[in-house]
Amino acid sequence: MTYESKSGFFFPQAELSEFLKARLLIYNRNMAEESIKTTIEVKGLNMVYNQGKPNESKALEDINLKIYPQEYVIIFGPSGCGKSTLLYALAGFQKPTGGEIIVEGQDINKFNKKEKVEFHRRKIGMVFQSFFLISTLKILDNVCLPKVFIGDGLDEREKRGKELLERFGIVEQADKFPVELSGGQRQRVAIARALLNNPDIIIADEPVGNLDSKASFNVMSILRELNEKDKKTIILVTHDPNHLSFGNKVVHMSDGRISKIEEVVERKEAVLKGEDEVLVKKETVAPEIQMLMRSFRNFSPSQLGMLLIPFKAQEYLSHILFNVPEEQMDIARRKLQEVISGRVSIEDFEKLLQGEEKDGGLNWDKRIVKKIVGRMKDIMEISKKMETEKTEETALMIAKYVIDFFKLHFTDERRQKFVQLIRLRMDNQLSIVELCKSLDRPVSERGMGLDKRTANKLAREVEIIMLAKFAA
Repeated sequence: MTYESKSGFFFPQAELSEFLKARLLIYNRNMAEESIKTTIEVKGLNMVYNQGKPNESKALEDINLKIYPQEYVIIFGPSGCGKSTLLYALAGFQKPTGGEIIVEGQDINKFNKKEKVEFHRRKIGMVFQSFFLISTLKILDNVCLPKVFIGDGLDEREKRGKELLERFGIVEQADKFPVELSGGQRQRVAIARALLNNPDIIIADEPVGNLDSKASFNVMSILRELNEKDKKTIILVTHDPNHLSFGNKVVHMSDGRISKIEEVVERKEAVLKGEDEVLVKKETVAPEIQMLMRSFRNFSPSQLGMLLIPFKAQEYLSHILFNVPEEQMDIARRKLQEVISGRVSIEDFEKLLQGEEKDGGLNWDKRIVKKIVGRMKDIMEISKKMETEKTEETALMIAKYVIDFFKLHFTDERRQKFVQLIRLRMDNQLSIVELCKSLDRPVSERGMGLDKRTANKLAREVEIIMLAKFAA
């Protein structure tokens, strides 16, 4: 038996049943998505510095993003990609050049001064990398400060403050001053302060950037607990890929744009003790990248290299240099792209970095410029050789460069082991994580026996050089 649809197509009964089921599932899914109101919706957001001037740079370009209630969103990318700029725009600290930021149905950029102050006091809690505790106030007074500004009584605010300090295991530090606490303790104080007025949204800018690995894990675990148990919406900025497993949505940024969004649709706890969680992800690629993938199905290595030039420039600069204003990083990165693609010389790049601002330069310290240019020359020289030399010779060359750069004193046996590990990485038989573990593993367990910090530095340096093997 067959049935005719309104559009004139004929379906066998069994096929019609399956068709209707599929349509019903799609309908229910779409209805469910539409029924959930967004906590934050970003529409066409742009942020331009020095607009209309010769040194104009775009920090954010055409950002569209939806954040739903109780999500844990991680904004991820290298230094200078625009992630902190986006975070401060979401928090209402920076007014964008164009676009809208709708928080719970209200465009925060249309708030007057009083409305914006109220928004910061009650709707969001901020956690910064540098803590921003007041050194002359005791810990309890630092935590209670937000309630002072909304007029709550002393007893009420101190009761709430002590409850939070006790929750985070630092109530015994209540009468001390910030200088008497460790970095991890101070960040827990900062989180307690952010929670005092019980906001629905917690915004964290590199909250573990100044902490060791143990304190970092504790702080990241607290933020995860606030999301899972307290149902807070968490928005966190990081450049560390080790933090991505804490979130359930990862927004990848590059060159002021969202390059892709990953959503964790299922989190499976590992059975064996000590293993990492297994994350099942759904990836959403930016529309312009989807169009390219559909249009060009046969990328050659040279085409891929050209697409990687902006990424290379960003990664090289981020690796060599930190704590530079984002707009200056953007100008330097764009010039470095031209160097990598061969349109300008490394000498032109050097002139831009140390040139006077009135002449369109960045006026950076000559010692910093010398370091950047020197490192870039080394990387570009290795890049040229990697295209022509054999794997074994290239692995030896990379090993020599890294050993010399970090002034390491390896025995012949350890040097040979290092070359072997680099070759395995070049052949994609090791990931950067596995390389780092091999460098850190004791010699008795066939590792290199390096301390964890040195292992991380070496693995990162090798990975930066590996990026050079994609020809421009």
